[in-house]
Formats: sequence, structure tokens, C-alpha cells
Amino acid sequence: MKTLVTGATGIFGPYLVRELVSHGHEVALFTRKKPADEFKDLEWIQGSINNIEDCLNAMKGRSFEAIHNAAAMADPTDSPGMKGYNDTSFFPLAMQTNIMGLYNMLQAALRNDVGIFVNTGTNCVLGHGYRISKRPHEIKYLPIDEDHPSDAEDSYSFSKIVGEQLLETYSKVYGMRCYSLRAVSIRDTEFRINNGIKHCEKPTTEWDEWLFAWVAPEDLASAHRLLMEQAHSIVPYGRYYCLNDDTDVSEPTMDIIRAYKPELLDVIREPMEGHAALFSNKRLKAVVGWRPTQSWR
Repeated sequence: MKTLVTGATGIFGPYLVRELVSHGHEVALFTRKKPADEFKDLEWIQGSINNIEDCLNAMKGRSFEAIHNAAAMADPTDSPGMKGYNDTSFFPLAMQTNIMGLYNMLQAALRNDVGIFVNTGTNCVLGHGYRISKRPHEIKYLPIDEDHPSDAEDSYSFSKIVGEQLLETYSKVYGMRCYSLRAVSIRDTEFRINNGIKHCEKPTTEWDEWLFAWVAPEDLASAHRLLMEQAHSIVPYGRYYCLNDDTDVSEPTMDIIRAYKPELLDVIREPMEGHAALFSNKRLKAVVGWRPTQSWR
């Protein structure tokens, strides 16, 4: 398929480009900065998703079949006390990029007859991290799936919730095939090696608000590809947690829960054996046959 990738110079983007190219897809890159020399043979369209004219020009006359939007502001930019909180050129960026940037890309796709749109979302839509109020986040059941209610407080998490709503609307109203992958902490090979060393030397001593979840960029990339390739044979809109089957700690999951969050024992709805993840990736597996392939263990 002929596809356009945004965010190709980011942490995840290069893995996505490699995945698509290696499976025979024709890929063009839409980024502000020049991509790595590794991708010099691919078409590069310079521009920003925050500029609607750039987005329209990137797609005009190129007959793309699909868009992979990996461009985003990946942190909250308006949390009180953070660096840049009083900088009016900085603190709106999460909302501008993740909502208006996505809107610009969707509009450009719509106006150029692009039928498939796959977005890199986040598990932060749950609201379990970046807590501003200091009010504890309530986990209503485990493992957490896509139907668990959200309680987001920060600009990044909220912007990604709105992004999912935008994608669902474009699917319902315009008939586009739109998907959002709720990626968890992205861990590359170097991190996975170091994580294994760390946990061999030091046991877990506290609860992690990020719920010990992780995904390899290679596996996130394959999820993007599978959703694109199967878009016309699956539901027209979907949101999917994308994470490894296990946690990023050496202790069994139930031992961690008993030690640091025993109150969660009452909300476990299915067996959590071994190092079972606290989020569920069952929906993604069922819809497109995705499976994680990487491990830090």
C-alpha cells in the first residue's frame, strides 16, 4: 500500500518505517526535520502537522491509501510547577499538537480520499499517570481493558482522549477506517537489556503508577501495519491497548499486587498468572492476530 508516515524522526517513527518498508509498502515521510540517512531513498515531504497547509500539500496529488500518524507531543505541557508552565509558546503544545495536529491530518486525509488512518495513541488515556490533583487513580478492575473508564487530568492524557474521539467521529461520519493504538512505555533493545540487568541486581520495592507495562517499538510497529493491512476486513473504528504480555519487573504479578496494592486483589476478574500484564491486549490480538515478539527476560 502507498502510505504516509508522520513522526518518522521520533523515538518510535523509524521502527514504523522499517516495518512498513520490509513488508513491501510504499512509504513517504512527512516531518519537520530531515530523516536519517537510512531513509534517504524514501520520499521526504517537509512540514508540520500543526500547519494545515503543510498537511494538505503533503497529500495532494499523491494518492496515499493510508496514513500512519506517529507525530505527537508525548508529555503534558501545562502541569503546574513544570518547566515551561509560564511560557505561552510552550504550555499549549500538547493540546495543539495532539488535537489540532491530528485534526489537520484527518482533514487532509479526508480531502484527498485517504481511506485508512492509524494513530499512535497512549495508555495515558486511562488517567493513571501525570496526576495533578494528587487524588489517587481508581482501578476498577484488572486486567484493564479498553472499556475501563478514564480519569485523566493532564493535557497530554486529555488530548489523546479527544484524539480517539476525533478518530471515531471521522469513521462514523465520513466512513474512514480509523484506529488508535494505546501504546504503553516504549522500550528499545538497549533499555530491554539494561532492564534485565537492573532487575537481576535489584528487586522491586514499590508500586509503579505506570503499572509496570511496556511494549517494544518493533511490536508497536507491527500493530500499526496489521491494522492498515486488514482495515477493510475489520471494524471501521477501534482503539487497542498495545503492550507486551508481561510486566517490566522480575517478580510475579500477584506478588507485586499483594505486597504494594493488596486492595486490588478484590477487583481481579481473571487469573493473572506469572508476570501477567495489568493491561489487556486481548482485543488487538483478536482483531488482527497481533502478537508481541520481543522480550527483556
